[in-house]
Amino acid sequence: FTGSAFGSAAIWQYESLKSRVQTYFEEARADWMDKMRPQKRGDFRKQVNSWWNNLTEGQRTVTGIIAANVFVFCLWRLPGMRRIMFTYFTSNPSSRALCSPMLLSTFSHFSLFHMAANMYVLWSFSSSIVSLLGCEQFIAVYLSAGVISTFVSYVAKMATGRFEPSLGA
Repeated sequence: FTGSAFGSAAIWQYESLKSRVQTYFEEARADWMDKMRPQKRGDFRKQVNSWWNNLTEGQRTVTGIIAANVFVFCLWRLPGMRRIMFTYFTSNPSSRALCSPMLLSTFSHFSLFHMAANMYVLWSFSSSIVSLLGCEQFIAVYLSAGVISTFVSYVAKMATGRFEPSLGA
């Protein structure tokens, strides 16, 4: 999984750079069109756009991860989703689903305090680590760390004979 994550991140990083270069040259040719385009309307949209544009690349990257974690947290609150959540969003070496929970449990938190603390820490170092690695490599590190920590949890559970489900990276 880790090799695939970093291989995919390298391809994504290359394509992103290629797209930025193409966009730069297209924008250089189309600058004169900006004066002819109608202005966008809506105060809320402008505020959101202004907020988004003031974020660092790291904060923008982590915003997606936080959104995924909040979405999964909300799914835990739906009674109809509990069975699916326990099957695919908790890790347990005695479960019939072993591989997908290794990744999906990375986004799973049952306690609001636990999720908020993890997301705060992630937000706090996101700018520096993304500027160091790039957003693509950071996401590969994040996902790989989640899968590797779940694997270590599997090994520890097998060694101790305790097979209760767990969640989180």
